[in-house]
Amino acid sequence: MSKQAHKPQAEVILPSVTMENGERVPNRSTDTNAAYPTFLGEMDRYLFAQSTHFNLYEKMGAHVRDGGTYFTVWAPNASQVSVVGDFNHWDAHAHAMHRHTDSGLWELFIEGIGEGVVYKFALYDAHGHILPLKADPYGFAAELRPANASKVFDIHHFAWTDADYLAQRDQVNPYIQPISIYEVHLGSWQRDENGLFLSYDELAKRLIAYVKELGFTHIEIMPVSEHPLDASWGYQPVGMYAPTARFGSPDGFARLVNHAHENGIGVILDWVPAHFPTDAHGLALFDGTTLYEHSDRRRGFHPDWNTAIYDFGRGEVAGFLINNALFWLEHYHLDGLRVDAVASMLHLNYSRPEGQWEPNQEGGSDNLEAIAFIKKLNQIIHERVPSALMIAEESTSFPKVSQHLMHGGLGFNFKWDLGFMHDTLDYFSLDPVFRKYHHDKLTFNQMYAYSEHFVLPLSHDEVVHGKSSLIHKMHGDDWQKFANLRAYYAYMWGYPGKKLLFMGQEFAQRAEWNENQSLDWHLTQYHEHSGVQRLISDLNHLYRSSPALYEREHSWDGFEWRVVDDHDQSVIGWLRRGEKTDQLILVVSNLTPVPHHGYEIRVPQAGVWHEAINTDATIYGGSGMGNLGQALTQTRAWPQLQPAQKPANAPISLAPHQPAHTPPLYIEHVLTLCLPPLATLIFEWRA
Repeated sequence: MSKQAHKPQAEVILPSVTMENGERVPNRSTDTNAAYPTFLGEMDRYLFAQSTHFNLYEKMGAHVRDGGTYFTVWAPNASQVSVVGDFNHWDAHAHAMHRHTDSGLWELFIEGIGEGVVYKFALYDAHGHILPLKADPYGFAAELRPANASKVFDIHHFAWTDADYLAQRDQVNPYIQPISIYEVHLGSWQRDENGLFLSYDELAKRLIAYVKELGFTHIEIMPVSEHPLDASWGYQPVGMYAPTARFGSPDGFARLVNHAHENGIGVILDWVPAHFPTDAHGLALFDGTTLYEHSDRRRGFHPDWNTAIYDFGRGEVAGFLINNALFWLEHYHLDGLRVDAVASMLHLNYSRPEGQWEPNQEGGSDNLEAIAFIKKLNQIIHERVPSALMIAEESTSFPKVSQHLMHGGLGFNFKWDLGFMHDTLDYFSLDPVFRKYHHDKLTFNQMYAYSEHFVLPLSHDEVVHGKSSLIHKMHGDDWQKFANLRAYYAYMWGYPGKKLLFMGQEFAQRAEWNENQSLDWHLTQYHEHSGVQRLISDLNHLYRSSPALYEREHSWDGFEWRVVDDHDQSVIGWLRRGEKTDQLILVVSNLTPVPHHGYEIRVPQAGVWHEAINTDATIYGGSGMGNLGQALTQTRAWPQLQPAQKPANAPISLAPHQPAHTPPLYIEHVLTLCLPPLATLIFEWRA
């Protein structure tokens, strides 16, 4: 079959014309009723123009059908658009596309074009000047960098086998479920013996087995949308719809997700709608105008990242991004999106001094168009994929980020708690001598902990660019560093909020993360590193098996301070409660290198409190000091006191069988504990 475009069934003459630059190009058809094979129906074009077409990825880009491929692209200000590739020797005159004047969409069917064919769009601006060849904004596959053309790929032939997982996922309320996330950069988690990237299929076998063994519930994959520069880690994407070719084909990525689901592991994708790079083959000045980016440079260019910013107020652009989010969630069955750099979207003055930004129509700094876009994004996603997790990386105090739309929120499910991360990392980096003066870094979080639904992150951002690894952030000599890190992890896993840990930190990688090489897996042969790795596994399994650690983590009544003001000894402790009265967890941290023997803590229930986690245990690399696996309460009683005389945090109850002539007694249950140095203990009450 010849690789020729279908000609109109009714004659439409497309003569060449001479443009002002002297180049002869084919003229375009402006007849929307011309009788040529069309992939876009009238309703498609209407919904597109109304910015309400949310199955657009099924129409835009390249679609293999009927012995050839349909191509569709949006370029309303172009005077001519053509499809070019090896099949026509990159001749911009060979395959001119037909224009729909009602929408600015162009389309063409080319016979004989199938999967694997490399292509771009050749566009002429309104003045007839040819633009740099453009990759397909909706392209489903791309060439391996440094090449940058799109590739025809049929995304519909992969056979998914995760129906049972998806059905179960749809029944789960994420707010009352344990969520522990392993953040991973696919290119540097592991590499093969030659230092080359593992394929999606190799990662499916190795990564998923490892994550499952360590007890994480989800992986979060740093951006896989096609991008030209490895060093951007995927945060400067050009092919928003194309899983990067670095690790294989789109079907390979589908197999990775499918395999994760078959093993009960959710997959979250890091998604970048805040900005895009200005590479010539990308979205910037796509049809010779500021089409995807905002025309006002104060809103359309990001000085920190040297990138363009989407025009969130333009319906077609908002539709492009919403469709992209749906594409990853619906087509690739992803469990959620972590939305990058939300703060930069919300604030017109983000990273801009006075005079370099323009207030909104209300005189404020909120980006009202971006806020409206985010709300619409979350609305559509929660309507189409109700179980999808939408997680915001939002670094400011913008209100109600993770509150429901009907309550005036932005509609995200969760928000990264960067305040918790910074405060606790600052604290653990301090010399213990000075920690008593900074006790508030541990307690301040409770002032806002329930204002949002939080994820507690220890992300890639904290272990690059000279920030060092987590183990080296800890204070002290090598023994103290490991002890501090173990105590920190148990502190975090015992604290309210979902968990996220970046790869390598689960075994205390010493070096800063380097995207150009594998993690230092050889360290796991040493006990201090494998001990941390085992601790993370034990923490995850305890977290998942203990409802007190997750059922009420977004509510005041699920948390109760037990030791809050012992700043002199740097001891802090709290109680976690589940929905049932017998679901109790006690977390206690001694954050000095001095052990405390006979340390008393009042608890609400008598009996045995099982020492589920002791970060000083020898199996984790500690000294082995502790409570021999459990602690038994002592019961004390004293006559009724005036309210002002009552001990702080004392549980109050009437003694059983109390004679009528005896004054009422207050009963308290006390644990007398050994608190190892630089350690966190987690106790589970057993009736």
